[in-house]
Amino acid sequence: MVAARRRRWGVPMLLAAYVGYVGLGAGVLQALERPAEVQAAQHLLQQHWELLANYTCLRGPGLQRLIEGIIQAYKSGITLQGNTTSLGRWDFSGSFFFSISAITTIGYGNLSPSTAAGRIFCILFALFGIPLNLVVLNEIGQLMLLGVQQCARRLEDGGSIIDPKKASLLIKTCALVTGLLLFLLLPPLLFSDKEGWSYEEGFYYSFITLSTIGFGDYVIGMNPDHTYPGWYKNVISLWILFGMAWLALVIKFCINFLESSSDFCQCNKKSTEMAEDLMDGNKNSMTGLHDHQWFQHYPMANVNKGYFNLETD
Repeated sequence: MVAARRRRWGVPMLLAAYVGYVGLGAGVLQALERPAEVQAAQHLLQQHWELLANYTCLRGPGLQRLIEGIIQAYKSGITLQGNTTSLGRWDFSGSFFFSISAITTIGYGNLSPSTAAGRIFCILFALFGIPLNLVVLNEIGQLMLLGVQQCARRLEDGGSIIDPKKASLLIKTCALVTGLLLFLLLPPLLFSDKEGWSYEEGFYYSFITLSTIGFGDYVIGMNPDHTYPGWYKNVISLWILFGMAWLALVIKFCINFLESSSDFCQCNKKSTEMAEDLMDGNKNSMTGLHDHQWFQHYPMANVNKGYFNLETD
């Protein structure tokens, strides 16, 4: 009964908090990004009219078709380099990276199958690949968690003077810091070297990728002016796999913390209500009032009726 009542009121409050949080994000992003969007649009339009004014032989419709063709080719992974075109997005390493991004549900959106057969295969591949990926991520996460627990147990069994709770907290902190270094703090240095990104851009790409948000504004191995080693995309694919498992554990810990905080607040509220009811009952007993409903609500108090001196002559 109590659980049903709590869920009945908890879900609307949770939905209200969810909508409020999303609305807050929308407002902040609009304030930050909208001016830059307007400025970029004005700059593009200015370049368009300057090009037509400087090269009078060009016609507006023909230029528009050329621009659309360039955009479509870029979406397919083809770029112009002088009088030649660059390929490479659908070689084996590029296809392997696309397969990883598909079954991990990252979905950058910068590359997609253009043939009907490729789209059908992608559907079937993801249909079986996504559950397989979830199983693998779960196993990797459990293995990481087992390693942390074994380290904490060895520290406790080693006759250490550290309190067991402090030892467990120390091991978990070390695991968190190690994960931060391997999956979020150090990879941006590699991206800065191979992609030419700033550290902030590399860190942004790392979190957006491992959290499976995958905006697609930053994707590795897509700059036609750079030459990438053969191992690069394969190593990044493994980094994505293990990094997602680590980040899933961190997110799970955050969820457990929020749920335990909610339960703690509910328990405190319930304890306060019971204490107030007990105080009201004691007050009634001292004034000689008979509150039979209170005894029915708290049956244990009915056993000790003589203690409260509520017997009438």
